[in-house]
Amino acid sequence: MHSPNEVPVMVKVLPHGQGLDLPVYATEGAAGMDVVSAEDVTIPSGGRHAVATGLSVAIPVGYEIQVRPRSGLALKHGISVPNSPGTVDSDYRGEVKVILINHGAEGFDIRRGDRVAQLVLAPVTRASWVAVEELDETARGEGGFGSTGGVVALGS
Repeated sequence: MHSPNEVPVMVKVLPHGQGLDLPVYATEGAAGMDVVSAEDVTIPSGGRHAVATGLSVAIPVGYEIQVRPRSGLALKHGISVPNSPGTVDSDYRGEVKVILINHGAEGFDIRRGDRVAQLVLAPVTRASWVAVEELDETARGEGGFGSTGGVVALGS
């Protein structure tokens, strides 16, 4: 049985994912579920790899799964998700893979069963574009990158 704030997500364990833990929340207040690797791989310094999880999912329409880096791997080893957050769409039925990049100075070994990323189930709001001739005025206007970080004047 699911609590009212839980959304059931169907999951299929693929043959190479047999015996591994399903993604799980580490604590009661965790937003993301830790997902584990279904393979052994070494990611060289500067390298990338799509790490197999051994899972396929059926995400309900109106939701996505966001794939996010694990903060400990990022801080201690320079391992991150380069397209963070990655998105698993509700109509995708292939294997969930986690694209990892090694920003560290040395190769990084991942072993089957190691936690490699976090999965966050999130609602999706779809846009409906409305073409107009003019947009409303704002204080920022057309100020681009870095335009809101103003310089503080010292003394007068």
